Formats: sequence, C-alpha cells, structure tokens
Amino acid sequence: MAERVLVTKLGLDGHDRGVKIVARILRDAGYEVIYTGLFQTPETVVAAAIDEDVSAIGVSMLSGAHEALLPMVTEALKEAGADIPVILGGIVPEGDFQSMYDAGIARVLTPGATADEVVEAVSGAIKEYRDS
Repeated sequence: MAERVLVTKLGLDGHDRGVKIVARILRDAGYEVIYTGLFQTPETVVAAAIDEDVSAIGVSMLSGAHEALLPMVTEALKEAGADIPVILGGIVPEGDFQSMYDAGIARVLTPGATADEVVEAVSGAIKEYRDS
C-alpha cells in the first residue's frame, strides 16, 4: 500500500499551481495524494489528515502567513494526539526557517526545489517521525 500524503493550501492564498505540481510529483513517486483544495483552516487540514490516515502533510504557502498559520497546524496536531510530519513549501524567507522548525515543521522547501528534493523532504520527514 502506498504512503498517503495530504497536500493543502492554508488561509486566503489562492495560488494553487505549485501545490498541484507538487501533488503530481508525489503521485509520480508512488505516493497516494489527497489534495484538500484552497482556503483551508488549520483545523480542517488536521481533521482531513487524521480522517485520511496520512503519513505526512504538505502545506503550500505563498501569502506570507506561515508564521501565523503553521504553528496553529502543529498545535492542532498535538491536541489531536496525531504524530504527522508537516512539510512547508513556498515563499518562506530564510530568516523564518528556524521559527518554523521551532514550531514543529519537519522540512521547509522554497521555490525552485527539484522533484527529487520534494520527494526527499517527504520521505525523510516520514522516516524521521517513524524512527523517533
């Protein structure tokens, strides 16, 4: 059975071309991909991830709201008792990487990440969470 990965867009960010490309990359790498669509909340993402029994969550953020929304996702996961790695991709200033890691984000990818880097980020995060 293939690993299941949920990919999503949080908040008011309406740009979904990149997340659809990532979904295709992951599908082509053998993952079963669940795409929640645009304008999700942290709570709906976590509920979908638990309902779909995913191994990882990929969040695409281009709006600059990552500092506000991603900690809400990781906190909701903790509150639900769900140990699911979150990979953040999109426009994230390098100066924000550490705060994202401190908030519990497993990996951060920026524009220009290759297909291999996307797959490695997801597979590496899943492996780390299983090994911990």
